[in-house]
Amino acid sequence: MEKNKFRDVPLFEDIKGLLYNSAKVYKDKAAFILKRTANKEKIYIKKSYMDFLYDINCFGTGLYALGLKDKRVAVMGRNSYEWAVAHFANLLGGMVSVPLDKELQVNELEDSLVRSKADAVVYDAKYEDKISLIKSNGRANADFYISTEQGELTFDSVLNKGKELLDGGDKSYVDYTPDPDAMVILLFTSGTTDKAKAVMLCQRGIACNICDMQMVEDIRHTDTNIAFLPFHHIFGSTGLTVMLSCGVTTVFTDGLRYIKQNLKEYKVTLFVGVPILIDSMKSAVEKEVKKQGKEKLVAAMRKVTRLLRKMHIDVRRKVFKQLIDGLGGHMRFIISGGAPLDPETMKFYDDIGVEIVQGYGLTETSPVIAAENEHFRRLGSVGIPMRSIDVKIDNKDAEGIGQIKVKGSIVMMGYYENKEATDSVLEDGWFNTGDLGYIDDDGFLFITGRQKDMIVLKNGKKIFPEEVETLVNRIEGIKESFIYGYSEDGGISFDKIMCKAVYDPAVFKGSKEETHDHIWKEIKEINKTLPMYKYIKGLTITDEPLIKTTTNKIKRNEEIKTVR
Repeated sequence: MEKNKFRDVPLFEDIKGLLYNSAKVYKDKAAFILKRTANKEKIYIKKSYMDFLYDINCFGTGLYALGLKDKRVAVMGRNSYEWAVAHFANLLGGMVSVPLDKELQVNELEDSLVRSKADAVVYDAKYEDKISLIKSNGRANADFYISTEQGELTFDSVLNKGKELLDGGDKSYVDYTPDPDAMVILLFTSGTTDKAKAVMLCQRGIACNICDMQMVEDIRHTDTNIAFLPFHHIFGSTGLTVMLSCGVTTVFTDGLRYIKQNLKEYKVTLFVGVPILIDSMKSAVEKEVKKQGKEKLVAAMRKVTRLLRKMHIDVRRKVFKQLIDGLGGHMRFIISGGAPLDPETMKFYDDIGVEIVQGYGLTETSPVIAAENEHFRRLGSVGIPMRSIDVKIDNKDAEGIGQIKVKGSIVMMGYYENKEATDSVLEDGWFNTGDLGYIDDDGFLFITGRQKDMIVLKNGKKIFPEEVETLVNRIEGIKESFIYGYSEDGGISFDKIMCKAVYDPAVFKGSKEETHDHIWKEIKEINKTLPMYKYIKGLTITDEPLIKTTTNKIKRNEEIKTVR
């Protein structure tokens, strides 16, 4: 790869250096814009980069005053300014941050607090009921519960106490120098808590990954980012840190139903999201095109603008202004991650003039392993490995597909108090991702599927369910699908693959039998495009959503119980 196609960025070994640099470079520029309501009037509050760093230092000083230096502080709630301040206060002050998924059940949240040995919890007041139950149960050993709004101890009271101490000359917090190789984040992987593993991450790995992303992606200090991905997810919190390192302004959504309104309201230019959200935004735009009877016109103009681009004439954003208006009017860049993105979705955004790239990574790798950019893109791949790491394909089969392994500072320290699980994935510094894939001659990484999800037929043929699900999900009116192996004799090896499809009742208004027949007809058309061993041989339909984690990944082990 050509070195000059990567951006020059400052390198940091910890997050403190990174944030202090941003406060110096971007100073009074808005790091966040917060919307508040007073007397039914909307008020927009700008928090500059200097404001943000000052609030971090005040809150961190307040945590020190509670005796939480070198302790563990959990953070739970919706994406918010307070969440960001609390999380980064932990990182800059040497406390271990324990991001918790607000959507977990009370017993799962409680188990997370017990397992992580959290000494304090900073939580969103919206989830007061959950916290009250946890406190009354008495299993968690946290000494402090800090609410964003009410209670004996609040976010503001800790912040104001810290401000008083800091302004009075207490420099114990701001003078702290983080150990870049010590555990700074303890993060539970997706899944129920008794099965989820607690991943230990250090500052060096996270800071290294941030710099890698800056080198690769075209993120500008003039951008406005909307924080869609939950911060408790490593992709969400690292995405926020990337934005902060680049001088971007971050805003918050009022909820999924207000996405279009918020995109326009804040003049959002970029965001980091998962395929299900990116697909739904595309569908909304296409629905409006269909409503206006302009499908054929848009399809024809997509062909024309593609041809013009080959002649180095780019008029996409002018031609498709109305479609971009459906995305708020200012959208220019989307980063997708967390799951494979349908190539047709990528083509759509690219055709209308919105840059879209996808990346690949895991919680255990801080998280990004590979990513695309404007120079390095190949349809079907997740881009090229990050500059600071090594990636290899182990135990290749005849087609060159094997286990994806990663080595570098971004790899986790291990699973907390789980040596057996750690040893099963780490060997000589190499982390086994559990994913299968291959690297082509030009260095592009392709993911073929999760090793544990791969369906092996009795004839030895291998099928990755996500590949077929992508095709089924393109059927109009299909929200999502689940491909699974079926055995005639009930054994563990499979004779064929089957499909469970979730349909939209707003699209399919006939009887369930009519809906089934229509979808089955579409699936038979899909089969014609596949090798025979990948043919879908049976179909069940439902209007109930599939069983998923809070990060929208299908719980295949749970879902399979509903169809067998």
